[in-house]
Amino acid sequence: MTVNTEKTALVTGASRGLGNAVAYELAAKGYHVIAVGRTTGALEELDDRIQAAGGSATLAPMDVTVDEAMMHLCRSIHDRWGGLDVWAHAAIHAAPLSPAGHVALKDWEKSLAVNTRAVGRLIGFVEPLLLARQGEAIFFDDDRAGQKFFGAYGASKAAGMALAQSWQAETEKTGPKVHILAPAPMATATRARFFPGENRDVLASPAEEASRLLAGIELG
Repeated sequence: MTVNTEKTALVTGASRGLGNAVAYELAAKGYHVIAVGRTTGALEELDDRIQAAGGSATLAPMDVTVDEAMMHLCRSIHDRWGGLDVWAHAAIHAAPLSPAGHVALKDWEKSLAVNTRAVGRLIGFVEPLLLARQGEAIFFDDDRAGQKFFGAYGASKAAGMALAQSWQAETEKTGPKVHILAPAPMATATRARFFPGENRDVLASPAEEASRLLAGIELG
């Protein structure tokens, strides 16, 4: 069987914000991007921009919390490319701000599903694909743990990052290499929900941050 050897990058959470910008930036760097997100229209717009700039992408409109869908996607990546060169994980659920004692159960459960459980499951699914290509993983931190009214988001995001940090420490000598990056405050829809009325003119754009963050690491 002939395996496609083009450089590949899986971006989970590519519909909007930083994930969308990272997908575009990776395509500009010559990667074929497998873009995962729940919003088909947003993925199609991303694909149009990537193609207009001379890049290529495969769209995967699916939910990262659905194990069967993500396992099928990873199997398809294995069958077509034999592995992955990059995995960039930007999928998050930003629950409404709330006092810790009044977090709605549905918001708490969805925060854990997206920000914590999906991270652990995806690491297991994607690691073999990265090892097959000596690939690298990228996570984006947003430390809100312990901040008032950020209980659901801060706790679930911190737990997900703890998983990524453990994986980073465990694979330091064996691979895959794991990068944990800290974006500057960005003018995203998520931040607007957290900080309504903030002066967005002083915030970085996701495109600027994607370019800066990826330029700061050496990808194979």
